[in-house]
Amino acid sequence: MNAPFGRWWASALAAALALSVPGAARAQDATAYFKQNCVSCHTIGGGRLTGPDLKDVTVRRDHDWLLRYMPNPKALIDAGDPIAVQLFQEARGVLMPSLPGLTPDMADALISLMESESKLEKSQFVGVQVSDRPFTAQDIERGRAIMRGDIAQLAGGPPCLSCHTVRGVGALGGGRLGPDLTKVYERLQGRKGLSAWLSAPATTTMQSVFRDTPLDAEEILPVVAYLEEAARQGGEDSGFGRVTFLLLGLGGAVVLLAGMDGAWRKRFRAVRGPLVEEAGFGRAHTRGGIR
Repeated sequence: MNAPFGRWWASALAAALALSVPGAARAQDATAYFKQNCVSCHTIGGGRLTGPDLKDVTVRRDHDWLLRYMPNPKALIDAGDPIAVQLFQEARGVLMPSLPGLTPDMADALISLMESESKLEKSQFVGVQVSDRPFTAQDIERGRAIMRGDIAQLAGGPPCLSCHTVRGVGALGGGRLGPDLTKVYERLQGRKGLSAWLSAPATTTMQSVFRDTPLDAEEILPVVAYLEEAARQGGEDSGFGRVTFLLLGLGGAVVLLAGMDGAWRKRFRAVRGPLVEEAGFGRAHTRGGIR
């Protein structure tokens, strides 16, 4: 009798595991997806960032509406959906992008994740805790050095100016792959929103770069301080750095070509002279009567 009971218990346990593992894996995938794609604009219980706080979003919004909105917010805005239009206006015209890999199954898993996290006293997605102390001149200068690459990032990430520029950052400016960051402090609505973005950038390019080399919390605050100061100064990068870089490049090319011309001209003469003399001697010898 014990043997049949043991076999039944083993079968029941195996069935339970078979049912629970896919659910656990689904939740784990949703958690990783949220960390990678959502925390730069949303918290769960930590207040508004660029996008709304998602705590109790499943109470405020219908499940089917969320499934339609999340994969393509623009489609609902263009269709005049009143809730989508209101969210767009509250975000000050910042459009939630269509997220990569957001399948219907993943969207449903994210909704379940937001519902379960909302029930916790403190969600793991409460957001980056940012100091509200006034920034100092040292904070601003350190942030400038981190962005320029004068100070290496702790995780080994590339300097921000590899892809971005900021007004007044240096004579040559920065890169042009990404947008001008002079006013990003204003675009992301201040210290908290910008800090959240820097902790988990949501764009495909930045994810590929900073997934394994994220900015440290000690680096984020000074970078925010520098970008706040840049926004306070106003304006945008004038492009003077690009002109300077172009002129330096043209000047360097001219100097290089002049140097190569000088070196090769002397080498050419050193070879040509003996050949000409030998050729001239041969013709004179022939005219002298030797056939």
